[in-house]
Amino acid sequence: MMPEMIIFDYGKTLFKEGEFVRKKGIKAVIEKAVRNPMNIDSDTIEEFAKELDAEIGRFDPQNKENFNLEVHNHSFMNYLYEYFGLEFDLSVPELEEIFWNNVCEVSPTENVNELMEYLYKKGIRTGVISNISISGAALKKRIDNGIKHHFEFIIASSEYVFRKPSKRLFELALRKAGSSADKVWYCGDNPYFDMKGANDSGLYPIWYTYNKKDENLSFENLPFEHLHICNWNELIEYIEKMTDKK
Repeated sequence: MMPEMIIFDYGKTLFKEGEFVRKKGIKAVIEKAVRNPMNIDSDTIEEFAKELDAEIGRFDPQNKENFNLEVHNHSFMNYLYEYFGLEFDLSVPELEEIFWNNVCEVSPTENVNELMEYLYKKGIRTGVISNISISGAALKKRIDNGIKHHFEFIIASSEYVFRKPSKRLFELALRKAGSSADKVWYCGDNPYFDMKGANDSGLYPIWYTYNKKDENLSFENLPFEHLHICNWNELIEYIEKMTDKK
């Protein structure tokens, strides 16, 4: 069935992301401090951040099934920097943007703009669901500045408590879309968070992997129906074939 809507993941789906180096982001932030009473450096703060991550249980591949709730980056930053007495004359959203712009390089994935234009002309609606601790406002700004789109909504897990593969974010998206799961597809790169989450929520999973050599990806056959693509042109071709069969 031709979809009424296709929803996309953000990282490694709409945008390519280089290596995430948190220390670079922390360093850029503390350089903006107007007061650093302990003369704290980025190495010390990064180690403390890792300790907090372990306590929370996030970023641990062995614990991914238990980490179902999101921690907003603003709250995390508040604790992280105030703990060391750092003071700034910039707002938390401004500091977040400085951090995020320095942790890794990003660029739109190949042919994503062509796909967005194709879907719009085809009358297929679009949206975004992302597992991300960065604020929804920052995520929307990056997407708006990076690609041409007509997304009806951009859901950041940071703003809604839950993380994929929880059905809660998918159900929220369907409520926003005013559509049913059987009429919506979901595109993402991660076989657990994206594909399992979409399938368990009744959406048709589109597994997008632009880098087949990515060691973090499992290319074992997923135990449910899905479409596996490595370029957005493949999705366009797939939809065109569906159109031709009508």
